[in-house]
Amino acid sequence: MRHLALATGFMFATQAVAQTPVLTIYTYDSFNTEWGPGPVVEKAFEETCGCDLQFVAAGDGAALLSRLRLEGARSEADIVLGLDTSLIAKAAESGLFAPHGVSVDMDLPVAWEDPLFLPFDWGWFAFVGNVDGPMPANFEELGAGNASVVIQDPRSSTPGLGLLMWVKAAYGDRAPEIWQALADNIVTVTPGWSEAYGMFLEGEADLVLSYTTSPAYHLIAEGDSSKQALAFDEGHYLQVEVAGKLASTDQPELADAFLQFMMTDAFQAAIPTTNWMYPAVTPAGGLPDGYDYMIRPKTSLLLPADEAEAMRGPALDEWRQALSR
Repeated sequence: MRHLALATGFMFATQAVAQTPVLTIYTYDSFNTEWGPGPVVEKAFEETCGCDLQFVAAGDGAALLSRLRLEGARSEADIVLGLDTSLIAKAAESGLFAPHGVSVDMDLPVAWEDPLFLPFDWGWFAFVGNVDGPMPANFEELGAGNASVVIQDPRSSTPGLGLLMWVKAAYGDRAPEIWQALADNIVTVTPGWSEAYGMFLEGEADLVLSYTTSPAYHLIAEGDSSKQALAFDEGHYLQVEVAGKLASTDQPELADAFLQFMMTDAFQAAIPTTNWMYPAVTPAGGLPDGYDYMIRPKTSLLLPADEAEAMRGPALDEWRQALSR
């Protein structure tokens, strides 16, 4: 009887596991690290959903869309979290996304009415360096000086693509000239943000392409005030990061529940001290004190999604030609 009871218990446990719905979310690598938002978000959502939330890291932001387009409707993803304003026009063209149906007031520096993509955080791109290091005030000074820089590949990384849009939005037809001047400063081009920032921290470059809020990590988590984002005269390019529901999901109700959850304090309060970005909806407790010391660009640059998509090919060609010389 004891063996029968054990066998019966095992059978019921197996059935319970089998009946637990799984929500699969593709995201970028740093989101799902032990120090990123992933573990906090997973624990909080699973407490409310009776499900198994599984994050799948798939490279940096731009790599997410490449993987999704390759997999198409056969993708195991229910949600993709980590695209941004430079990619959503191409993502919409794929026909792989369904409307999110979420209506909520968001604290974004731009109006947002996209039916397919729901913001979860935002920030400004910036070059980050040490406070006692070189401090160029614009791209022209950076290109004319000797500061060494690590950037990310625009073909795989949203910060890398954001840098292309930043130069294009600020300088227009002069963008090739700016890239030619910058080419000698660039130490290397990494696939994603994590690799680039790690190289900077290891002292392999004076500056790294990151965000105005990156020094908040060092200040709040490490008590280190030695890092600073450089304020550029021409303004800073804005990034809004978004999530989208796949039309092919076999868990549409669970996906909808997660997108609604994404707008709550349980998700948004984790963003400033795990993803080190501004939350799309300011949590009840506000922002951590360290954010008061972050630079606030006087000018925000942002190309409309369709213009960013149309400009991506030419901007990539300009970048590639300058770095190949």
